[in-house]
Amino acid sequence: MLIDVRTVSINNMKALTRSSLTSTNGTIGGTINQFIWNWQGQSVTVVYETLGQGTPVLMLPAFSTVSTRAEMASIARSLSSQFQAIALDWPGFGQSDRLSLDYQPILYRQLLKDFVSSVFSTPIIIVAAGHAAGYALQLAKDCPEAVLKLVLVAPTWRGPLRAMGASKGLASAVRNLVRSPILGQFLYKLNTTSSFLRLMYGRHVYVDANLLTPEFIAAKREITQQPGARFAPAAFVTGRIDPVENRSEIIECIQSLSIPILVILAENAPPISKGEMEAIAILPEVRSVRLPGTLGIHEENSSGVAGAILSFILNRG
Repeated sequence: MLIDVRTVSINNMKALTRSSLTSTNGTIGGTINQFIWNWQGQSVTVVYETLGQGTPVLMLPAFSTVSTRAEMASIARSLSSQFQAIALDWPGFGQSDRLSLDYQPILYRQLLKDFVSSVFSTPIIIVAAGHAAGYALQLAKDCPEAVLKLVLVAPTWRGPLRAMGASKGLASAVRNLVRSPILGQFLYKLNTTSSFLRLMYGRHVYVDANLLTPEFIAAKREITQQPGARFAPAAFVTGRIDPVENRSEIIECIQSLSIPILVILAENAPPISKGEMEAIAILPEVRSVRLPGTLGIHEENSSGVAGAILSFILNRG
């Protein structure tokens, strides 16, 4: 079922976005916790944050060079009056450990299973953005008793190089270069300059270029400058942590589930990404909502996304 919802126009997003970035100083404004996880004998500290009380809503940020739970801040605050919002930083991103691991799908699938089984004693709702959507779907398939409902926000499954048609061999070569001690640091630095980040945001993350202020870009760049910051983003950009190999895997996973699923389509997403979203949205198993925005819709149009999520999980309309 496809519904057209335009709660917030692009022109009204500026104050909302600035608030989500600055008022919480990189957090969602809740209680910060640590989940100590063991991966192949390596201890990994995963940082997560809780806000509010009620049925748990686990919020999974999109994978990106600047991925952080703070991008879910405004949505978390909107939900926290009626639910308990929980947002985490994926291993290798945000304030979680950024170790020199071989970041790959099996790592994130296992992390999500272990986190959910350890932290929650009741079934949860999941809100997943970008690549996180594929991991949320897999969790719901593997652990159906753990998930009540799913919200997939601008879901994607191909990393930037894969989306541009790069071969697996080329992507692997690029990833190995970025992981190398000296050249890798130099390449990563080139791809995290303020000018490059602004270019990428303007191309496919935000619609309103007026939001890309020097302060905004500086805050995003700070995320990229932590020790060990290049390893997980290199895996994302080169497709190493793509949750599936092809679209049919996503569709088959959705069709195997019996829980309610909402897909939020970003109207201004790049053509390839939007095509993938549309292919999911037409499935009879899901409810779909269209909103203004592109791949960063969950942060730029947080009010519209939060409204759609609340209507869905409260069974309105």
